[in-house]
Amino acid sequence: MEIYTDVDGIYTTDPRLTDKARKLSEIGFDEMLEMAVLGAKMNPRSIELGAVYDMPVYVASSFSSEPGTLIHGGEQTMEVRKAVTGIAVDSNVAKITVRGVVDRPGVAAGLLKPLADEGVSVDVIVQNTSSDGTTDFTFTVGQASVVKAAQLIEDQSVIEYAEVITGSNLAKVSIVGTGMENAPGYAARMFSTLSEAKVNIDMITTSEIRITTIIDREQVQKAVQSLHDAFELEKSQ
Repeated sequence: MEIYTDVDGIYTTDPRLTDKARKLSEIGFDEMLEMAVLGAKMNPRSIELGAVYDMPVYVASSFSSEPGTLIHGGEQTMEVRKAVTGIAVDSNVAKITVRGVVDRPGVAAGLLKPLADEGVSVDVIVQNTSSDGTTDFTFTVGQASVVKAAQLIEDQSVIEYAEVITGSNLAKVSIVGTGMENAPGYAARMFSTLSEAKVNIDMITTSEIRITTIIDREQVQKAVQSLHDAFELEKSQ
């Protein structure tokens, strides 16, 4: 499968955020799917189809003869085996915190079902339980959905709570790489790098091959540049 677009391939991160962004000659399906879902400008569906049918996907520019990027699931080069392959960014994130929820079975379902019924997608979820039997439930949504999501929470009558607080102008910054799977130290390295850059982390979530942080949108460029340098993504090996 070949995809021709206005960019000449897949980069280690958005070139608009750092001039050290490097075009990848190839990348694995798993990593590309994570990056696409996390904010990279690539349709996740095309990656899913390629993975399901074991059909490599070649991404290149419609306006240039420059080599593009091959997305595949076969034998991978040392470039793809780097612990961290890329940094994905989504700059349109908001969060909602439901405070003082009575902690009992079904709380998460009761809060999130009205959102699902109305087509509001929820991403990062954090639940903090206190000693008084209540919990604070925080989750992220797209910036465009925050008002609707908060109203849906306030309109539901199944779950009791103290207040609903919204926060906007956030961003999701994630490092992605199959080399992090079952390998220690990458989360600590990411967090210490952001700390040294004076970037405050609001929320954290992880999977086997990615670590995601929610930060202030104004700190995205500083965060990306610091992480790109720390993991030496400008180097192919």
